[in-house]
Amino acid sequence: MQPGDIDVWLGLDVGKSSHHACALDHDGDTILDTPVDQDEKQLRRTIAKLQRRGTVLVIVDQPNTIGSLPLTVARDMGARTAYLPGGAMRKAAQLLPGGSKTDRRDARVIASTALRMPETLRDCEPDDETIAALRLLSGWDEDTAHELTRTVNRLRGLLLHLHPALERALAGDRIKSDTALGLLEHYKGPDGLRRAGAARIREYARRHGLKGTAITDAVADAIAEQTVTVPGTRAAESLIPQLASDIRRLRDRRTDISRQVEELLADAPLLTVLTSMPGIAARTASQILLAIGGDISRFKDAAHLAAYAGIAPVTRQSGTSIHGERPARGGNKRLKNALFQTAFVAIRLDPESRAYYDRKRAEGKRHNAAVMCLARRRCNVIYSMLRNGTLYQPGGTHTTTTTPPRTETTPAHAPRPRQDTTHPRIRRT
Repeated sequence: MQPGDIDVWLGLDVGKSSHHACALDHDGDTILDTPVDQDEKQLRRTIAKLQRRGTVLVIVDQPNTIGSLPLTVARDMGARTAYLPGGAMRKAAQLLPGGSKTDRRDARVIASTALRMPETLRDCEPDDETIAALRLLSGWDEDTAHELTRTVNRLRGLLLHLHPALERALAGDRIKSDTALGLLEHYKGPDGLRRAGAARIREYARRHGLKGTAITDAVADAIAEQTVTVPGTRAAESLIPQLASDIRRLRDRRTDISRQVEELLADAPLLTVLTSMPGIAARTASQILLAIGGDISRFKDAAHLAAYAGIAPVTRQSGTSIHGERPARGGNKRLKNALFQTAFVAIRLDPESRAYYDRKRAEGKRHNAAVMCLARRRCNVIYSMLRNGTLYQPGGTHTTTTTPPRTETTPAHAPRPRQDTTHPRIRRT
């Protein structure tokens, strides 16, 4: 985006029912300072009025949800669009006079920052249908995952209060299994399981197709370890079946969302590219695609992508005093978490990743630091794979340039990528 192409900077502090609009010209003089309803007609009138002065740049602080309509209207009218990240906006607000926090001041901060410091802005191009749908599904999945974690923790809390041995028997993901949930829904808790006895528990599991024999045996053995009944057991056992049913529902919902994501990206070549790498499944691949906006060309090299994710170390230096490097605290949290999780999983799945992790541990790094080093190394591979449309192959070589796969976010006239021989573990599709 070239600042010289813009004639009017329109900052919108977006809200649920209305926005506050502040428009500035090249000299920073106020052209417009007024509330605007969350209404297409009024937004069109406001932008059309400003377009008489030339090219308008519409800047918002929230490009999704409540900011979607003004951005869509602005693009439809031929105006330019961008958004100012919240962190940059808060820091910029400290540089301007006054300490109040009002919609009017926030709109001025947005417009003034876009005018004076255009490098703080982020592109706000429209999503294609696939990325937009993926963003909605991903948000729904994150909310469901948080709700599932809360529900599992509530159930664990009840079991720990009533029967610690039973809670230990259902450690880890066992508590979310069909076998554990089926037994808790039917017998309602430790008291019901104790009255039934080990033989009837095993027979019920067999007749109802609960295939986790190890879990059934662990539950049966745990029940025998406690003979006393803790006060409050009756009330708790009225809640346990409900919690078990909620866990099953939330778990199945996440499975259904994952299926929708796979169907949505079934014809997306970049999904095939990402999932060819050990440790990356469809759900994590979708997080990576969302974080980069589906277009790797936004990043000039792998170091740029790593810095954007916040997994590149930050140098601390002042004059002749060099304090070394420290872990980055910023970056795109979605991408950072996805890269960290894929590295963590790859330690168990990929011998080469495990060897690299062990080498970093031998150098004295703690677990998280070693996993982050592996994530940074894998970031180089992911960048090359996405840029060239190549699959991951351990021990392979990559000496041929390939044209990136055509997607909605890769225009037909995109330039051919440079030849890449920087990583030996990818091969042509």
